[in-house]
Amino acid sequence: MATMVLDIGGTAIKSGLYIDDVLTDIRETPTESSLGGEHIVARAKEIIASYQQRNSFQRIGICTTGQVHPARGQIIYANENIPGYTGTRLAEIMQQEFCVPTAVENDVNAAAIGESVFGAGKGLKDFVCLTYGTGVGGAVFSDGKLYPGSSYSAGEFGAIVTHPEDRLIERDLFAGCYEKYASTTALVKSALALDPTLDNGRRIFQRLHEPDVKMLVDHWIQEIIYGLTTIIHMLNPESVILGGGIMEQPYIIEQLRARLYPNIIPSFRSVQIRKAALGNRAGLLGAALLKNF
Repeated sequence: MATMVLDIGGTAIKSGLYIDDVLTDIRETPTESSLGGEHIVARAKEIIASYQQRNSFQRIGICTTGQVHPARGQIIYANENIPGYTGTRLAEIMQQEFCVPTAVENDVNAAAIGESVFGAGKGLKDFVCLTYGTGVGGAVFSDGKLYPGSSYSAGEFGAIVTHPEDRLIERDLFAGCYEKYASTTALVKSALALDPTLDNGRRIFQRLHEPDVKMLVDHWIQEIIYGLTTIIHMLNPESVILGGGIMEQPYIIEQLRARLYPNIIPSFRSVQIRKAALGNRAGLLGAALLKNF
């Protein structure tokens, strides 16, 4: 059985075909998320139709940024990065357009599903998965299953309050929260204040040998540790799996393994810190394995 899979992110829509446990014909298309939810739906339709011209598929699996109600295949909530996306009935739209069953899930949840079957979570029953990028996303696996929460929104780790002194909810509901300090966005924002040419993670780590840059990165890693300390003590996972493009930098995982454990109660220190193994394929693979077709 062939499954058409999409991973809708704020920057790009990744797509491919999943056939006989193999992901093929992987492509990447700019999302242009600032143009809004209707534009993203139209773009997703165009991508799927381009595959349909050359290949037949029997179902569609989609993972997407935003909070998702998987039983309805609907976007429960998406922030201002994608105007008008909240409420979009993505599964219904695609089923009507392409006449095949369609399943929709949050992108980090799908990535965790992919990692649980093919990657760093294989063989684990209790783990958490976090991705660091524009924000901080999370997913929880408990007893070998994705834990959705009462309203399908569990794992919103980016909303942990780590800096209550900055908490101004009338300005921003995420003010003082983890993702404001530990996301890749936060790292780049700090780096730009140091040097306007440090406008992405790759450039920052190319200059890690410079004392000012290293100090900035080390402070950011400490922000990651603050959130992980809370998550580990709350959920007592076997492993914490860290994803997002920034986590491809070996220095981050090395420093987390060296500096995190003194912050944890001794009985929790068996937790393993792992880098996500599937890279940008995790969401696509997870989308192919969804249960709500």
